[in-house]
Amino acid sequence: MRVKLKKGLILLLAPALLAAWLSVKSGPPGRNYLDSLRTFWQEIYPDGGKTLYCGREFHPFDRRVNVEHVYPMSWVTRKLGCGKREQCRHNSSRFNLIESDMHNLYPALKDINQARGSMPFAEIKGEKHYRKGCDFEVDFRTRRVEPRPEARGRIARAMLYMADEYDLDLYQRQRRLMEQWNRQYPPDAEERRHNQAVERIQGKANPYIR
Repeated sequence: MRVKLKKGLILLLAPALLAAWLSVKSGPPGRNYLDSLRTFWQEIYPDGGKTLYCGREFHPFDRRVNVEHVYPMSWVTRKLGCGKREQCRHNSSRFNLIESDMHNLYPALKDINQARGSMPFAEIKGEKHYRKGCDFEVDFRTRRVEPRPEARGRIARAMLYMADEYDLDLYQRQRRLMEQWNRQYPPDAEERRHNQAVERIQGKANPYIR
């Protein structure tokens, strides 16, 4: 049954995988997002799981779910100065390493992923939930988002890891909030499982997850 699920999942993801392959196939050698995307679904979430921002359960064939980069790739392209995302895939080995690092990848509902975009995280008072049944708030005026408490620790440790591992920018207020969330919301069993799976694949753990 497990094999059938994996085969079905590959077929389901074929258009997305093909699009990713076309954008990275002529890029520099080394780890790339296509490989990580395929491995992410086949080895880390082969039987589904729960989405990061909403805690919504999903199955391997769920078309409502895609992959979220917790540390936004638009921040990375700006830092590296390598052009747009597709251009960076072709001309920057460093970008390919950063984009494909699975410590920064989590499943998310597509509409929540799109709503977040590249907005920084914050604690927002008095905002309504963006989606019914999902504790995720968006302030389009100040361009900030607030995730549910259960996701804040994972988000913080992904953001801090990416900033440290790749010398990426975290402006002062964002770093302070991530450090606060890291202390306030310790890793749970699922975050440790994710970390161990990524370490097994990439050879390195997120040191913030203890």
